[in-house]
Amino acid sequence: MLNFEFKNPTKILFGKGQIANLSKEIPANAKILMVYGGGSIKSNGVYQQVNQALEGFDVIEFGGVPANPEYAVLLEALAIIKKENISYILAVGGGSVIDGVKFLASAALYEGDEPWDILAKGIRTEVALPFGTVLTLPATGSEMNSGSVISRAETKEKLAMGGPGLFPAFSILDPEVIKSIPQRQIANGITDAYTHVLEQYMTYPIGACLQDRFAESIMQTLIEVAPKVMVNPADYTAAADFMWCCTMALNGLIQKGVPTDWAVHAMGHELTALYGIDHARTLAIIAPSHYRYHLAQKKEKLAQYAERVWGIEEGSVEEKANQAIVKTEEFFHSLGIKTKLSEYTEAYEGTAESIEERFNTRGWKALGEHKAITPADVAKIVSMSY
Repeated sequence: MLNFEFKNPTKILFGKGQIANLSKEIPANAKILMVYGGGSIKSNGVYQQVNQALEGFDVIEFGGVPANPEYAVLLEALAIIKKENISYILAVGGGSVIDGVKFLASAALYEGDEPWDILAKGIRTEVALPFGTVLTLPATGSEMNSGSVISRAETKEKLAMGGPGLFPAFSILDPEVIKSIPQRQIANGITDAYTHVLEQYMTYPIGACLQDRFAESIMQTLIEVAPKVMVNPADYTAAADFMWCCTMALNGLIQKGVPTDWAVHAMGHELTALYGIDHARTLAIIAPSHYRYHLAQKKEKLAQYAERVWGIEEGSVEEKANQAIVKTEEFFHSLGIKTKLSEYTEAYEGTAESIEERFNTRGWKALGEHKAITPADVAKIVSMSY
C-alpha cells in the first residue's frame, strides 16, 4: 500500500427517526440558513421533521438550489448569509444541495472579490462556516467528504473545490426518505456511487488487498440491492444498504493507500456543463469507453474485477477485462441508464474537440492514475462514447 493520512471528522447519525436529534448537533445560539432544492422535502415529510427538530432556533430558509448547483443561485444565498450574519448552514437535500452549501460555507469567509476564483483557481478551503446535512437523496457521498462541484451556466463550466474545512460537522442519514424518491433518481444514485468506486479501484494492482475488498464489496452490494430498491424503495433493508453504500463509496476510506483515476469524472462534468445531462449518466457514458481505450493499462485490474465482482472465471486476462466492461454496461442498462452520448443529445458532433480545447485551456494535460492522459486522449475517449 502507498503511504497515506486519513481523517474524517464528520459525525454520522444513521437510521429511522434520526432527524429528531438534529437540535442536539447545532449550537443553541446559532443563526441558521436552511438550504434545500426544488421543494420535494415539503411533500415527503422531511421539511416538517426538520422544522419540528429546529423549533426554538433562529432559522432563515433558502430553497431552489438546482440539480447541478448553480453559481448564480448560490450567490443569492451568499448575500443572505452576509446580510443576516448567518453562523450555521444546514443542507437538507441530496448531493447538489450539499455541494452548494459547501461552496457557501467557503465563500462566506472568502476574502477575495470573486468567489468563483475558489473553483477557477483551485483555492483550498482550510476554514469555513460550520454546516451540517440532512441527506434526502443518496448518490454523491458529499454528506461525508470535503469535496464539492459547482456549475456556472453563463460560462458552461462545472468545476470542483475542496479542502479540510468542508467536511460536514454531522450528517443525518435516514433510509426512510428513499421511499419517496423517483425511480430515475434512485438509478442515478446507484450509478453515481458505483462509478465513484470504479474511479478509486480501476487502476492497477499494488497489493492493497483490504482496500480492493472494501471497493469490491460496495460494488457487489450495489449490484445486489439495486433491483430491490428500484422495484420497492420502501424496502428499508435494501434502502439502508443503498444509502450506506453511497456514503462509503466516497468518504475517503477506499481511496487511501491506492492509486486513483478520476478522469471519468473530469470528462463527465463537461457533458453536464455542455448539455445538462444528469451527472451519474455522464459517468455511465464515459466509463466504458475510458476503460476500452486504456485496456492495456487497466487489464489486470479489470480482470480482477471480472472475477471477484462478476464471477467471470473463463478466458484470458484481456477477455475477462473486456467481459467486465460489457457487464458494467449491462448493469447500467438494467437501471435504465443509457451509455452513449447520442442517446442524450443529437448535437453531439464536435463535443470531443470542444472538451479537448477546454482541457488545453485549463492546462489539464496529465489526468488518470499515471498522469498520462492528455487532452488528445480525452478527445478520442469522448468520440468513442458517441
